[in-house]
Amino acid sequence: MLLRNAEEALQFIEENDVKFIRLTFCDIFGSQKNISIMPGELPRALADGIPFEASAVKGFIGEALGSDVSELLLFPDLTTLAFLPWRPSTGRVMRVFCDIRYPDGQPFLGDGRFMLRQAVQRLENSQLNCLLGTECEFYLLELNEDGSISRRPQDKAGYLDVAPLDKGEDVRRQICLYLEEMGIQPQKSHHERGPGQNEIDFKAAEPLRAADDLISFKSVVKTVANYNGLYASMLPKLFAGQYGCGLHIHFSLCQEGRSIFAPNILQSPSLGQQFIAGIMRRIREISLFLNPLTNSYARFGSFEAPAYIAWSDKSRFQLINFPIAGDNKVHMELRSPDACLNPYLAFALLLNAGLEGVEQRLPLPQPQHEQLAEEGLARLPYDLGEAVAAAQSSAFVQSVVTPEILRQFAAAKQEEWQFYQQQEDKAAAEEELYFGLY
Repeated sequence: MLLRNAEEALQFIEENDVKFIRLTFCDIFGSQKNISIMPGELPRALADGIPFEASAVKGFIGEALGSDVSELLLFPDLTTLAFLPWRPSTGRVMRVFCDIRYPDGQPFLGDGRFMLRQAVQRLENSQLNCLLGTECEFYLLELNEDGSISRRPQDKAGYLDVAPLDKGEDVRRQICLYLEEMGIQPQKSHHERGPGQNEIDFKAAEPLRAADDLISFKSVVKTVANYNGLYASMLPKLFAGQYGCGLHIHFSLCQEGRSIFAPNILQSPSLGQQFIAGIMRRIREISLFLNPLTNSYARFGSFEAPAYIAWSDKSRFQLINFPIAGDNKVHMELRSPDACLNPYLAFALLLNAGLEGVEQRLPLPQPQHEQLAEEGLARLPYDLGEAVAAAQSSAFVQSVVTPEILRQFAAAKQEEWQFYQQQEDKAAAEEELYFGLY
């Protein structure tokens, strides 16, 4: 939605009977937060920001805020204004993503949108342009009679099945229609391999837009499922004996309008090779931010999910591959992340890792076309504890997310890991930690 200033926004809001505006942001873990304001407050929000008690937001505490700071300010980004289509058609509700600033007007260092903007600027300084597309998987679960969430999938359908086996088609349809009304462009949707498992893929967008869209997508999926008497779970490994839920990220990078990924990625050394090499070098260090739950690591190494740090231009099942695009353009797919991440931090880390590879002209390892690991092949972290340790010791991670934000993030995840380790019933531990939240 192209609204250039407060006057245009207020006129649009009045013409469309908007009564509430949700100021939306995320904590460092990617959990969506919001404050609702009345339309008359929008000029003040744009000029001076809307304060909130930052010390009450998990991760926005201690040294992350500064010794004399307890409040932060939300400044709406008018380019992200969108209707919430499921809300009433009279007295309508819009949401707008916000940038977070300190009271002195400086960007808050824990604001993921700010970190991602910095990463995009670094790319642009190197004359590189990036578009990111995502494929997000989720399960639809039935509710119990008392409204609690069951572990019963909505159906027993499989890959690309249709109704009546596929009972999720109306839910996916409604999700896609709502997303379109919000200005978000889904490309395709279908039933996935697991019973009750679904997937929706998105058209590539510039990184900040792609991250905003993913936050919106997760909210829409949860809302539509709830309206249909269901629960949508994006847990990476909901069922031990079934396919997990990943968030595959597609990278399209261009320099001077030309893709840096050559049709034959193995041809003479290229920026594309170096970008891939940069991500492969840092993937263990940043896995904590791509796979932030104990449950994330149960997904690796089974049902086609990657476990080893390898790439292929032939196999679809390695960490990095090159799927066929509808426009016949070459792009890179990263298959390890899951949707429980904070997309702003994850995208910022990935782009910086790839750019580091370009700047240092890193050589690309040889491809691995087999799913089985070869001797000496590096592995993704085995568990959350290993991922925490890898991130904590990483100067690279600290250069992107700042040492204090890393400390806050790692401390919270270490606490989850310790709780998980201490419980005899691991499934019950994950149930307590995550079920109903993701």
